[in-house]
Amino acid sequence: MCGIAGFFYKNGGSEVPLGARLTDMATVLGSRGLDSTGMALYGDLPTGHLALRVHFDSAKGDSEARLAEIRERVGEVATVASARYSGNIARIELEGVADTSDLDHMTRITHAVESAGVELFSIGNAMEIVKDVGPASELAVYDVAAFQGTHGIAHTRLATESRVDICYSHPFWARPFPDIAVVHNGQLTNDNKLRRSFKRRGYEFLTTNDSEVIAVFIADRLRAGASLEEALTDSIEVLDGTFTYLVATREGIGFAKDRFSTKPLIIAEDDGFVAMASEEVALAPVMTANTKVHEPTARTVRTWHR
Repeated sequence: MCGIAGFFYKNGGSEVPLGARLTDMATVLGSRGLDSTGMALYGDLPTGHLALRVHFDSAKGDSEARLAEIRERVGEVATVASARYSGNIARIELEGVADTSDLDHMTRITHAVESAGVELFSIGNAMEIVKDVGPASELAVYDVAAFQGTHGIAHTRLATESRVDICYSHPFWARPFPDIAVVHNGQLTNDNKLRRSFKRRGYEFLTTNDSEVIAVFIADRLRAGASLEEALTDSIEVLDGTFTYLVATREGIGFAKDRFSTKPLIIAEDDGFVAMASEEVALAPVMTANTKVHEPTARTVRTWHR
């Protein structure tokens, strides 16, 4: 079943942190799945900086020693500004990256991190992915509710075709592209075919989850020069199966619904924000008398940009 949510501040922010908005929405959507919860949060780092979110099981070995090893390995391909961990996820910030859109460099960073036997969840100048097994309350250790940002997406998972595991939790990063993530409710039937095609072209995947393919599909279309709206529109024809998914990039947020509108999505919007969720009850805390609410129909695509 799963629950998806998105929030976008049209004016760049509010006195209510983005992380708090998404935490509240994910808490309500826990009724649609408690196997895992995750968020892709978007803010702004200085030019040339990248935030990496790295998963390692803190119960296995000395966490400080493992973080030092990761820092050393990453330091061979980039300058590490800071590194810390909480729960099962480390945050490493890099500085002095000349071109944050250089995919070859992003791949070298990815390989350096994962050569330490850990998994890289995200790279971004704006994006940070935080996720864990269990309900939204499990993310409190990462202090996500205090995250100040412009937009983000969230997911609560009821596992169906893949295992309950932090790496299989949403959101999924479109590796190696920085700042692109997807959350998905549904199931694809041609994901293996698409994954094989992408692998032949040199793309890499962390999991066998179908939703990770959507993230790479969108990123690949953007790389080819498509707008976000065009990439979403293309996906309706290329992706087989059932889906409503949200995608976020550094510049904005958007959604696409399949040809049959099998998975729900409710939109609440006014002059200050756009909020999206699988159930209207998750939008109730942000709605006012000026908020317009609607449910998109089949084949609907829409984007918002900052």
